[in-house]
Amino acid sequence: MSQPYARTQTESDVLTAVTPATSAAPDPAPGPRSTYRLQLRPEFPFSAAEAAVPYLASLGVSHLHLSPVLEAVPGSTHGYDVTDHTRVRAELGGEPGLRALAATARGHGLGLVLDIVPNHMAVPSPLRLNGPLWQVLREGPDSPYARWFDIDWEAGGGQLLLPVLAEPPGPDSFTPDRDGGVLRHGELEFPLREGTAGLALPELLAAQWYRPAWWREARTGLNYRRFFTISDLIGVRVEDPEVFAATHAKVLELVRDGVVGGLRIDHVDGLADPEGYLRRLRTAVGEGCWVVVEKILARHERLSPGWPVAGTTGYDALHRVDGVLTDPAGSAELARRYTQFTGSAQWRETARACAREVLTGDLAAELAALERAAGPELAAGVKELLIAYPVYRPYPGEPELDPGALAEAAAPAGAGAVAGVRDLVLRDPAFAARFAQTSAALRAKSLEDRAFYRYAPLLSATEVGGDPGQPALTPAEFHAYCAALDRDWPGSGTVLSTHDTKRSADVRARISVLSQAPEVMGAPAGPDPQLAWVARQTALGLGEAPERAERLAEALLKAVREAALHTSWTDQDPAYEDTVAGYAPRDPELPPELAEAARANLLGMTLLHLAMPGVPEVYQGAETEYRALVDPDNRRPARFPREALARLDAGAAPRGPAEEKLALTAALLRLRRDRPGLFTGYAPLPARGPAAEHCLAFARPGGLVAAATRLSHRLAGAGGWRDTALPLPPGKWTALLDRGAAYEGEAPLGELLSARPVALLVREGGGG
Repeated sequence: MSQPYARTQTESDVLTAVTPATSAAPDPAPGPRSTYRLQLRPEFPFSAAEAAVPYLASLGVSHLHLSPVLEAVPGSTHGYDVTDHTRVRAELGGEPGLRALAATARGHGLGLVLDIVPNHMAVPSPLRLNGPLWQVLREGPDSPYARWFDIDWEAGGGQLLLPVLAEPPGPDSFTPDRDGGVLRHGELEFPLREGTAGLALPELLAAQWYRPAWWREARTGLNYRRFFTISDLIGVRVEDPEVFAATHAKVLELVRDGVVGGLRIDHVDGLADPEGYLRRLRTAVGEGCWVVVEKILARHERLSPGWPVAGTTGYDALHRVDGVLTDPAGSAELARRYTQFTGSAQWRETARACAREVLTGDLAAELAALERAAGPELAAGVKELLIAYPVYRPYPGEPELDPGALAEAAAPAGAGAVAGVRDLVLRDPAFAARFAQTSAALRAKSLEDRAFYRYAPLLSATEVGGDPGQPALTPAEFHAYCAALDRDWPGSGTVLSTHDTKRSADVRARISVLSQAPEVMGAPAGPDPQLAWVARQTALGLGEAPERAERLAEALLKAVREAALHTSWTDQDPAYEDTVAGYAPRDPELPPELAEAARANLLGMTLLHLAMPGVPEVYQGAETEYRALVDPDNRRPARFPREALARLDAGAAPRGPAEEKLALTAALLRLRRDRPGLFTGYAPLPARGPAAEHCLAFARPGGLVAAATRLSHRLAGAGGWRDTALPLPPGKWTALLDRGAAYEGEAPLGELLSARPVALLVREGGGG
C-alpha cells in the first residue's frame, strides 16, 4: 500500500481538469451520456431553456430532456394533456422556438430528448381544442376519428358519456345555438349532430352522440378508456397503424430532421400492445434514436428483453440507490413503532385493501366492463385476479402469479372463476389488453396514490417502484442490480428526482436517516396519529426552506386526500382539512449528528447515481441542493446555480453540502461526457476491516472507482473506520475530489473519506 501524496490540484481544478479526452476507448452505449430534465411551461418556454444552454453545457450534460412539447390545454404546467399532435405548443414558442432551442443546443454540443404521450389526449375545455374528439362528438361511431378512442358505444346506449359538468344538469341546463351548431351549458360548448338542430330540447339531447353528465357519474358510467382515473384524459388507440401515423407524424418529423435525438415514452403500460407499439416506433425512428419507456418494475420484475428500447426511465434505479442507503434494522423498528403508534395494518394488508377500494370505487366502470366481457360466471374472478396481481400488468405468456397469490384470489372468487379469467387473459387478445390496461391503472392509483400515503413508517421508501414493506436493500442486491444493468441495459435511464417523485432526493436523504435513529421520531403530537407521523417526517425532510409553512400545508393536504382515511379529493371533509396545516412541526431541523448523516446520504446517492451503469438524469436544479415535495411543488420553474458553478470553476472551495453536491455532479457529468470509456463494465469492490459493511464501492473497469459511506450515523456510533481499507484494482488511482491524492494497492478509508463521505478515483494513464 502506498500513502496518499499531495498534489497541487485542488477540488475546483478537478471541475475543469477532468474534461480532456485522452484515448479512444469504446463508447459504453449509443445515445446520451446523461440527460437534464426541463419542465417547460408558459412561464418557462423554449426561449428560457435556450438561455440556460450555455450553463447546462458547462455542467457537463450531453442532452436536454424536455417535458411534452405538443399542443396542450392552455396554461398547462406539465403538457401531458395533449390536444393536437400536429403542432408544437404555441405557448412555449411553437415549432420555430423548438428548432431554435435545438440549434443553440447543438452549437454547444447538446442534443434533445422529447417526452411523448402516446396513451392519451385531453378532454379539454373548450372541447373543440381536441379536433378529433370534437368530430367524434359530432359524427359518432361513423366518424373517421372514432377509431382513435376506446369507446364502448353499446355500454353507453349509443352515447359517449361526457362527465364534464360541475353539478347534475337540470331540465333547463342546456341551450341549443341552432345557427352556431352547438349546444351550450354555461361556458361549455358541445357540437350538435347533423340534422338535430330543429328538435325540441329533450329529443335533441337524446339524439346526440354524447351525453353531458355530472363529473361523479364517471365512476360507474364511463364508457371510454381514460388515463388512470382522470376522466379528462381520454385513451388513444395507437395500436391502430393509422392512429399511430397521425399522432406521431410531427414527432417523427422532428427526429428525421435531427431536431430530436431521443424519446421518453410516457406510461407505456397504458397501451394495448406496448411491444407492438415500440416495434412500430423503432422502425419509424431508426436504430440511432435513443428510446426509453416509463415502465414501473416491481422489485423482482425485469423489463421484457424483446422490447426494442434502451431501457426504462429509471425508477428501478432510484429504488436501489435509496434502498442500499437505508438501515434494514432501523426501518423494521420504525415500522414497529409506526404500527403501534397509529394502529395501521401491515404493508401487504394495506396495499390489498387499497386495491380493493380503488377497483370497486374509482375504477368501478372499468371493472364492470371487464366483468361484462368475462361473463357472470367469471365476474368475481376478474376482480380478485386484478387485486392479486403483484406487478403493474401482465404481458403475453403465463401470468406471473405465485401459488400464494392465486390462493388469495381463489378464496373469495372460487378457483374455477380465477382459472377461467386466467385462461381468457391467455387466449383472448382483446380481453387481455383491456385487463392489462386496467391492471396498470389499478396499481398506479391504489399503490402510488393511496397505499403510499396510507402506510408511512418511512416516507423515503414510498416512491414509484419502491416497496414500503421492505425498504432496505443489501449491498449484494445493489451490486447484482448494477451488474445486470450494465450487461443487459447499459443505455437505460437512471433517476433520483423527477417531476413525479413525491419527494426529491435531497428530502429523501434526510428522511432516510431516521432508519439509523428510529428513536428520533418519538410520538408526534396531534389527535390523528397517522397525519402527525406523516407531518413530522415531511417537515424533517424539507427542513428550513423558502415558504416552508405554505409548502408543507399543501403537501400534507394532498397526503390526507390521497390516503382517503378522513377526507378525499371527491368527498372532502372541510372541518378535518382545516386542521391539517396545524400538524406541521415548528422545528423542522434534524439533530446535528443526523444532519451530517443526511449529508452522507445525499452525496452518496449522487455519487452512486452518476457513477453506476445507465444514463443518469439530473432533474432541473437538482445538481445542487433541491428540496421539493410532491407536485406541484416539484414542478416550480427551474433555478440554476450558475454563479456557484462559476465560482467553483474559478477555484473557490465548496460552501456547504449544496455546493459539494454541485462539485461532485459537475465532475461526474464532465467525465461521462468527455471520457465515456471510463464508464464501462461493473465490479463490486468489497472493503476489508471492522467497518467494511459501511463502505459501498464499485469499479468501472474502464478506469473508475466510486466509494460511498453507507449508514454513516451507525458508523460513527461504532467507532468510525478504524483500520478499514478499500482494496483497489491494479494501477495508480487519483482521488479527484481530494486534492489529487493517489493510491495503489488499497486505500485506508479513514484517509480516503476523511474530508467527505464519498470518493471518486480515476486510474492514471487509463483510457476513457
